[in-house]
Order: sequence, then structure tokens, then C-alpha cells
Amino acid sequence: MLWRRTALALAALLATACGRGGEAEGIRIGVMPKLVGIDYFNACERGALEAAAELGVEVVYDGPIANDVTRQAEMIDTWIARRFDAIAVAPNDPHALAPTLRRAMERGIAVLTWDADSEADSRHYFVNQATYEDIGYALVDILAERTGGRGEVATITGSLTAANQNIWMEWMGRRLASNYPDMELVTVKPSEEDQQLAFQVAQDLLKAYPDLAGIFAITSVALPGAAEALRQSGAARRVALTGLATPNSMRQYVKDGTVQTVLLWNPVDLGYLTVHAAARLVADGSLPAELTAGRLGQVEVRDREVLLGPPLQFTRANIDDFDF
Repeated sequence: MLWRRTALALAALLATACGRGGEAEGIRIGVMPKLVGIDYFNACERGALEAAAELGVEVVYDGPIANDVTRQAEMIDTWIARRFDAIAVAPNDPHALAPTLRRAMERGIAVLTWDADSEADSRHYFVNQATYEDIGYALVDILAERTGGRGEVATITGSLTAANQNIWMEWMGRRLASNYPDMELVTVKPSEEDQQLAFQVAQDLLKAYPDLAGIFAITSVALPGAAEALRQSGAARRVALTGLATPNSMRQYVKDGTVQTVLLWNPVDLGYLTVHAAARLVADGSLPAELTAGRLGQVEVRDREVLLGPPLQFTRANIDDFDF
């Protein structure tokens, strides 16, 4: 089935990547995105399966087909019943999913969150793609460069309950207040991880705010949806747009000038790191301050957060260097 893919690698030792002496064969890790079938989480899957092959662990990569936390909880309950060794999930709602994750922990399952966090006592570690501050500040700085640091701006987010997006917006607000007092955030609108809805939301914003200077679109489907709205309306000449998305989904919009700069981390690396962290947690019961993660080398672990690294900026000059 499209939304169920399993990788089983047979020849590696956990010691290869984790610096231990025991074999990883038999370890089963469930990795769940917010939803399946979009470029961003497809790229995460590639990295997760790459790490599975290196480590010799079984990875089940599966998730709902829509932004549905209830479905996430149901699927995780199935994994608990199947006695998975580790569960790593990108929660659609940090609070609604927390009871299910606590239940997994009570059963002795190693629980990690990735991409988005849950309540801190409902997981052992959070694999964070970059610090919230770095992402929030970079988004604002990019848009401010285009708007001259002034004018009305709006944000298109995914779900209003998504923890990572809400925290990014907190840091974005701090940056606006401290560095760009002449930029006014006029509204925040959800797009529910639906590209067509993001397109419609962006169109509505252009009509509701005729003096709009810029838009933040902070999910991997919101940004291409908003970009298409600006392109079709001809508004890209007067409305700046930036946000988070994969290079492949934004290449055409960067090359035609609809968007100047796209921000993201490498989602392949995020999936890869998540599986390395999960395998090490199962093997050792905790993670060291510096986690050895295969081709990524030493990765910092701070306050129960595993940090992938700073975000990347994709522009016309470098976007063809990336394929995800």
C-alpha cells in the first residue's frame, strides 16, 4: 500500500553507527510522519530507510493520509500492541497525542518525536531539525530584506495545533518586535497541510489586505500553494513570499522570480538522524551528549533534544544543487 512501506536491512551491526558491540537485528522501529504522500515526508522516508539499511534494523514508515491526529493515535496503538522497540512520531497535535505516547513509554517502548514535538513527559527525546529561534529569525530576516522591513505581513501555517509551527511563530513575533517594528503581522491562517487550501488562503489574503507587503508560508505544502496564488494573480511583483518547503517543490517558483529564497533543512538527513537516534536509544536506554550518527558524524544532544543543525537557504544560485 502507498502509505505502508517497510525496510529490512540484514547485514549491519549497530556497532557500526552507534559505537557498541551488539547486533541491531531484530530491532523494530515505527517512524510516523504527520501525513504521507507529500514531498517533504517522502524525503524523510528516504533518509529513514537509508539509516535502516546501514544499521540492520527494521523500519516501518507509515502515517495517516491527511493531517489527522486521531488516526495517528490509532496507528500508534497498533504499534504498541505489536511490541515495537521504538516509536518515532511527528505529532499533528502535541497534546492530543501525548496520552498515547505515554502509554507506549509505560510498555517499555522507546519514544521519540521528530519534526514536531509533543508534551515533554510523553517522549524520551525530540529530534529537532533546527533550533526554533534559528528558523523563526531566518524567516523574518528573509522577508524583511524583500519588504524593506516595513508593511503588512501575514502567515499561512499548517494546523493551528502544530507545536513546531506555533513555536516558530513565537520566535518570528519576537524578531518582528525587536528588529522590524514597521512590519505588522495582520493575521495567521491555517491551511491544514493541504496545498489547494493554501492556494485559496493566499488568494483570500490578497483580496482582504490590498496593501499586503509579504506572506510567510511555513509548511512544505503551504509555500508552493501560496506561490501558485501569487503567480496566477500577478501579485509576486508587489508581495514578497518566503517560507519552508523542499527545493523540488519550489524550483519553478524560485527560477521565475515568484519567490527569492526558500528556507528548510535537509529532510533526508532528518529521517536518517531519527532512525539513528531511535536505534541508539533502544540499545543504550539513553543518548550521549554527542551522538554518532553515521554519515552525519557527531550530532549534539541538548536537554533531551537531538539537533540536526542550522536551516538551509535555497535561492536561484543554489537550488539546482539539491534533489529532495
